[in-house]
Amino acid sequence: MRNPLDSRYVDLVRLLRRYGRSDLVSGAQLDEFAVDEPGAEADKPVTGETVTAERFASDLERMGPTFIKLGQLLSTRFDLLPAAYTAALARLQDTVDPVPFAAVREVVESELGAPITERFSDFAVDPLASASIGQVHAATLRNGHEVVVKVQRPGVRETVRDDMEVLTRLASIADNRTEVGRRFGFGQLLAQFRRSVAGELDYRREAKNLVTFGELTAEYDRLVVPQPVMEYTTSRLLTMDRIEGRKITDVGRLGLTDVDARPIVEELFRAYLRMILDHGVLHADPHPGNLLLTDDGRLALLDLGMTASVPPRLQGEVVKLLLAISDGDGEEAAAILAAMGHPIEGYDAAAFRDDVTHLVSEAVASGADLQVGTVLVDLSRLSGVHGLRPPSEMSMIGKAMLNLDQATSHLDPTFAPAQCIRDNVSEIFASGLKTSPGGLLSAAIEAKDFTAHLPQRANRILDAMAAGEFRLRVDALDEQRLHLVLQRVANRLTLGLIIAATLIGAAFMMRVPSSWTLLGYPGIAIVFFLLAALAGVALAVWIIATDRRVAQTDRHQRGAQR
Repeated sequence: MRNPLDSRYVDLVRLLRRYGRSDLVSGAQLDEFAVDEPGAEADKPVTGETVTAERFASDLERMGPTFIKLGQLLSTRFDLLPAAYTAALARLQDTVDPVPFAAVREVVESELGAPITERFSDFAVDPLASASIGQVHAATLRNGHEVVVKVQRPGVRETVRDDMEVLTRLASIADNRTEVGRRFGFGQLLAQFRRSVAGELDYRREAKNLVTFGELTAEYDRLVVPQPVMEYTTSRLLTMDRIEGRKITDVGRLGLTDVDARPIVEELFRAYLRMILDHGVLHADPHPGNLLLTDDGRLALLDLGMTASVPPRLQGEVVKLLLAISDGDGEEAAAILAAMGHPIEGYDAAAFRDDVTHLVSEAVASGADLQVGTVLVDLSRLSGVHGLRPPSEMSMIGKAMLNLDQATSHLDPTFAPAQCIRDNVSEIFASGLKTSPGGLLSAAIEAKDFTAHLPQRANRILDAMAAGEFRLRVDALDEQRLHLVLQRVANRLTLGLIIAATLIGAAFMMRVPSSWTLLGYPGIAIVFFLLAALAGVALAVWIIATDRRVAQTDRHQRGAQR
């Protein structure tokens, strides 16, 4: 009897053969799974990129929940797949026939440990929606609270676990034995996918996401996020507030005439910018179908199972990238992307810079029609074309912003995302400069260590110079430029030492009693702290200004040489 997993290997190999990756199959030596069975003529490759992409999405849909989710993840990897494929995968419909109510009842009662009639005064038999992982039912708690209950389909975890075993083995073979695997790193992509699916299979994580996004949108009067009922939520059951309304995709132009859409759109866009650039969290799937227009004129954010975190190092880079795009600075955008990405074999920095500059210039030339999400997606795709692998979070940000563009343009076609970014540039820039208390403490400790070790290190350098053992290696010597650089370094070092000494002195003075106080602390110490802080800001501004001026001069010189 054939192992059930073997049939999954056969299905995957056929999928690879059919859609033009026969080189992957032969390189990975997986032909032992490609047995001949009735219907094998369907394995013949299909042609025509758009038709092929649509059939590829349909085949993934037929293979079940794991591969539907995999397709949704691949739809964000604009650097790996052609546009036709990402577009087809983005339209994957995660809709299947509902589970019989008897199975739903069994899951609910098993999770809550009581008959369904004891927990709910009403529980709809027919689901509101049915997907590959779970389905949603309207219900009413015994206290009269109207809710919706998401119930996980029986056996879905076991199915996903078996599929992940197959995919893990295939990805390992591909990465070790094929050029395409080594180039794109399927193992790394699968690790990201595993984390995403694991999160969606644990409804407690989605409940936490609802709480988090509810807190992040609390200050926006026109946005609402349904909150979970934690007493009725488990890893396989999610109970949350029921919000009545219509999907914005179901509201036509005529219906929108009665809605004051501009304030809603502005709050939605501003909230997403802050989530990504300030709090480092991302609703990875804000497509119009997950946005509900309520009867009281608010916008509800639904389906928060797919989220991602944006690390602090990436937040600052995204801030700079958005500002570069809104300013039409293509060269700066290319430099930021190059610093963020991982170059692979065949990376052409000059061609990449030229194409990015052209893309940003063309986008900015469109004026008010500039869609930031579209530009980010195109930049991710250009990165892949030129052999630069961007961070996976970057692709997800691009997809999220693209979906956000679609939602905002549906609600208000006159809304200009780039103008919104420029209008909020100070807030975005402040988010990029924001430092946590832990970061400040870490910087203070490093400054203390630097100050403590500087005399010893300086003495070693001076001793080496006195003994004639000090050596300075310069590969290409420009004496005048070297003098300027050394002078700039010396000035910055001296100012940094003065600021550090002022901070340390002020800290010691905090322990000295004084009749003049500010905020309960000795006044002279607070004054020196403020002076040191202002000097630090001034030093940072000076460094940024001089470095930018030098960088611009270097670019002009390289351009003149070409």
